[in-house]
Amino acid sequence: MPPVVSIVIPAHNEEALLGRTLASLRTALAGIGDSSEIVVVDDSSIDRTAEIARAHGARVVRAEVHQIAAARNAGARAAAGGYLVFVDADTVVPPHVLRAAIDAMRGGAAGGGSSAVFEPEAPRWAHRAIGLAARLMRMAQWAPGCFIFAERTAFERAGGFDERYFASEEIHLSRALKRLGPFVLLREPVVTSARKAEHYSMSHTFWLMLRMLWPGSLKRRDGLEFWYTRHHKSNKP
Repeated sequence: MPPVVSIVIPAHNEEALLGRTLASLRTALAGIGDSSEIVVVDDSSIDRTAEIARAHGARVVRAEVHQIAAARNAGARAAAGGYLVFVDADTVVPPHVLRAAIDAMRGGAAGGGSSAVFEPEAPRWAHRAIGLAARLMRMAQWAPGCFIFAERTAFERAGGFDERYFASEEIHLSRALKRLGPFVLLREPVVTSARKAEHYSMSHTFWLMLRMLWPGSLKRRDGLEFWYTRHHKSNKP
């Protein structure tokens, strides 16, 4: 019998935080009562990403795309569940958030997402920045990339994540899903890593964000090091 819920995690050199994410998902899945699977897309990793994923019971799909949208699509193709939940490798998902996402899809939502917060030790400016981003995305009815879900038929009708883009692919999918049915933004937040704030100053971060507004900048990897340079804050599996 195929799983009802498939968790898809794109991962490029994520040995530092992947274990924490998978442990949170195992706890969350244990309480939902539906059959499930976790698919980790090992995208060009040269570290222990695949080993850690298998140790936590995930199925590993190898990809050599080095692009978040393409890695997520590869995971969706390999997944068997009717409900797809895309989670970043550095994001902790509380059980009630996963349950709310599944309930939304079971209630007829084409897809949706949640708010996101940083862990408490993140710099104050980072907390303010993610809070502002969360408010803006909620006003626009866009899901954050660290946690976005979709009913499989709606996901396929939407064309999946748009692989023309190296960033903002979650915004394009949000727009596409909203045209197909209800799109639910949960109030309950997931907790995502603020590791980038340890390596980029506030001014540098906002400069990188502004640079994204240049026409065509999101359709090439160059200049998007904020997403494509992996910084680790711990080496614990």
